[in-house]
Order: sequence, then structure tokens, then C-alpha cells
Amino acid sequence: MSGSSETAATKTSGSAGSLLDRPLPSGYREEWAQHFATAARAADAASDPGSREETVVIFRIGDEWLALSTVLFHEIAEPRRIHSLPHRRDELLLGIVNVRGELLVCVSLAALLGIGDSLSSERGERMKTFERIVVIGKEGRRLAFPADEVHGIHRYSTRDLTATPATIGKAALPFATAIIPWQGHSVGRLDDQLVLDTLDRSIA
Repeated sequence: MSGSSETAATKTSGSAGSLLDRPLPSGYREEWAQHFATAARAADAASDPGSREETVVIFRIGDEWLALSTVLFHEIAEPRRIHSLPHRRDELLLGIVNVRGELLVCVSLAALLGIGDSLSSERGERMKTFERIVVIGKEGRRLAFPADEVHGIHRYSTRDLTATPATIGKAALPFATAIIPWQGHSVGRLDDQLVLDTLDRSIA
């Protein structure tokens, strides 16, 4: 009886060992790293009641990386023709664009924020592949603007925000509330309501 118990124990030990020796499933380490990182962020937030997490969509206009709340974004579409409006010539109002059969006013955030053309050495046909038409809106108001690139959704903690530097363009200064550090870039967190209200008044 003792011998059979030892044999069973040896088999069990061997089975457990073989399981431990198996290679980890693909993504196993990443999944648990994400789990512990999320737990750590929750613990930090609990210890710092003044902080909270927010989500934004990060996009690029010229050489500037910018962000607006995800709730404003309705669609990100492929580039399409923008039809200019007769008797209306200004830098801010680009014209009308057709997005899924809906005609939307198309504006230039570059003109609103005083952002010049990209100075990147990678400009050209390669850069044009990233261009998008972005549809944003709130409370029934919808409009579109062209972006040179859209990264996508980004989650950040408000405790990671830094003050807007004095070196930011004077035109953009009133619209940028803070800076979000992201992948080595300084992303200008724009004031959602101020951007929408200013655009509404400008195109009225």
C-alpha cells in the first residue's frame, strides 16, 4: 500500500513538473502584466483621491500632437474631397464634406490653433497615407476637420498632466489646458467646450 502511494505521489509530482515545464501561452506574461498594472493604478488612485482617469483621442495636425475627449468623436474616415463654399473665403472654414451621405461643415483646426505646415522631413506621399477626416460633435452639433494622423484612444491619469509651457503658440494657448506625456511626445490637451463654442461662433 505504501509503495503504491509513493508511486502515485511520484506520478503526481511528475505531472505537476511537466505542467510547470510547458512554455507559457502566447500573451500570458502580457496579460498578467496588464492585470498588475491596472491593480497598481487603482491602488494609486485610491491613495490619491484628487486624481482620476480620463480617455482622449490623440491626433496630429502639422507637427503638433493634440487630444480631445473620446465622447466628442463620432467617426474617423478616409480623406475625401472638401467642397469650398461660394462667397466664403477664410482659413478656418474649409467647406463642406460628404461623410456617409451626410454633408458636414469642414473646418481647419490648424487655422483655429495657429499651427503651420508640418516641418517633418518625412512629408510627402508617405505622410499622406495617414491623413483622416475626423467627425466630432456634441448635443446634435456635428462638424468635421482634417487631421494629418490619428493615433487613437489613450487613457491617462490626471496626476500625470503637466502645465502648458509658455512656448506653446499664442493662438493655441487659450485652447490647451494641459500637456499629456505620451510616447516621448507632449500632447496638448484641448478644452473640448471652448473648441466647439469657438468653432460654432466662427462658422455661424
